[in-house]
This record gives sequence, structure tokens and C-alpha cells, in this order.
Amino acid sequence: MPEVRSVHRGDVRIAYESFGDLAHGEPLLLVMGLDFQMVWWPEELVGRLVDAGFAVVRFDNRDTGLSTACAPLERPRPYRALLGGVAPAYTSRDMVDDALAVMDAVGWADAHVVGASMGAALAQGAAAEDPHRVRSLVSIMGTPADVGLLRTARYVRPGVFRTLARIRPGETDEEQVEALVAIYRALWSPAQPFPEEWARATARTSHARRPRDRATTQRQLAAGRAHRFPDPATISAPTLVINGLDDPLIRWTAGRDTARRIPGARFVAHPGMGHAVPPALFGAIVDDVRRVADRALSR
Repeated sequence: MPEVRSVHRGDVRIAYESFGDLAHGEPLLLVMGLDFQMVWWPEELVGRLVDAGFAVVRFDNRDTGLSTACAPLERPRPYRALLGGVAPAYTSRDMVDDALAVMDAVGWADAHVVGASMGAALAQGAAAEDPHRVRSLVSIMGTPADVGLLRTARYVRPGVFRTLARIRPGETDEEQVEALVAIYRALWSPAQPFPEEWARATARTSHARRPRDRATTQRQLAAGRAHRFPDPATISAPTLVINGLDDPLIRWTAGRDTARRIPGARFVAHPGMGHAVPPALFGAIVDDVRRVADRALSR
């Protein structure tokens, strides 16, 4: 396992791990989604990226994993945050600055940036607001980063929320691990076998690092409302957009519309892919990430 390091930005500590040769590999930063820790980036996928010539860094967004957590809330109400009824503890711009601080810590002036789900919006935001830091952009399972609540709702499949609402973690560690597995299963790719062993091992690691806290979900949703990123049409980095045709959370049209708005972006829609990257697609996705990175090198 790689050594977990951390960088401080003011009073916030951001934990990160690196893979491959930081001095000679092409820099690639992985940005995780809402309320998920960096350990949910599969190490097999990371290893394939290293084999493709990248030095890879993944990190815990603030309020998750081993990064600084905000104070607990007595009664978190995550979805009130979407309606603007919750004062933000931080903004999505703060979260982008955390990512840039990790890049600074490993000595990267710029990097290829790959974001998944909420991380896709953060990656788009970095490419739009800090273009000199982003060599190429890969947006996975995301929506256009500048859309508000009403426009985002067009892209969301509401049925999965009924499934998620029925997942109620118990008091014991094992019950909370099982709840994490159930959440991942609800988001999984329906045409692919569920990676039971990996998901349970990763859930145990995630829980041991920091138990899931619904207050994090509330704060990160509020962070997205507290800062609006620019129009994706302003993004100049070579861009790849990937979405699953069978994503139970985000409609594939969100990716299509994202790619249409970014000049020169390529859109790939994978049949059978849900709101996670299944092992069967690791090779294809790494090849596409390598391809968009090569476009950046040839400019």
C-alpha cells in the first residue's frame, strides 16, 4: 500500500496517496465524488493508468476519509442542502483549491485531471477557472458543472433515491460496512457482475478510516450550491466525457450535453455501465484517458 501523506491548506488537512514515478510519469490527478473516499478508486484501475505512463495521485476530499472533517451535526438533512436551506461550511471552489494544493505538494505545476460524479464537476471547474493547471480533462459520470438545481434535476434518475433511503446503517461496525456495500451495489453497473469481495474489503477500509457521516453529504451538496462554475464552453483543455448508458443515478444525456458544450470534447457512452466503473471497462477507459492525454501533449 502507498504511504498516505497530507498537505495543509490553512486549517484544512488533505490526505493523499501517490502511485508510479512522480518525477518522470505524466501527472494525473483523480478526484472522487460525493461522500466517497479515495480508496473507492480501484487500485487495479490506478495500476493500469501507471502502466500507461502516468504518475497517479488520489486524495480524500475535505470532510471525507483521513482529510479534515467538519464538526458533526445533530440532525443532518442532506437533501435540504439542494434546496438552499443549509448554510455552506465551504464551497466547491474551496474543494478545487484543495485539489490544487495536493498538486502543489507533489510538485506538479499542472496535471491531467480525472473526476468522477461530483468529482467530474470539480474537475470541470478546475479546467474552467484554472486552465493553466489542467493539461487534459476527463469527466466521468457527471453533469455540466455550471447547471443549477432545476437543470440538474433533468439529468437525475429519482428511482435510486428510494433504494438509498431504505439503506439504514445499524450501530455496529459490520452493519455500517454492509450499508456501504449496499450503497455501492445500488449505484453499480447492472450489466456487470457485482464485485462483492472488492466492495466489502473497500467498505471495511473506508469505514476504518472514517465512518460514513450524512453530514458530509449535506455539506458537500451545499458546497456545490455555494459556488457556480463558469460555462463549460470556456474550457480549453482537451476533454473526454464518459457516462454509462445504464447509470441508475445520472442519465447518459448529462454527459452528452457536457461534451457538446466543451469545444472539441469527445463523448463516450458505455452500455451496461452504471454509476461506477466496472473492471470490464478498465482497459477501454485507460486507453481513452491515454488518448486524450496524448492530444494535450501534441498541442
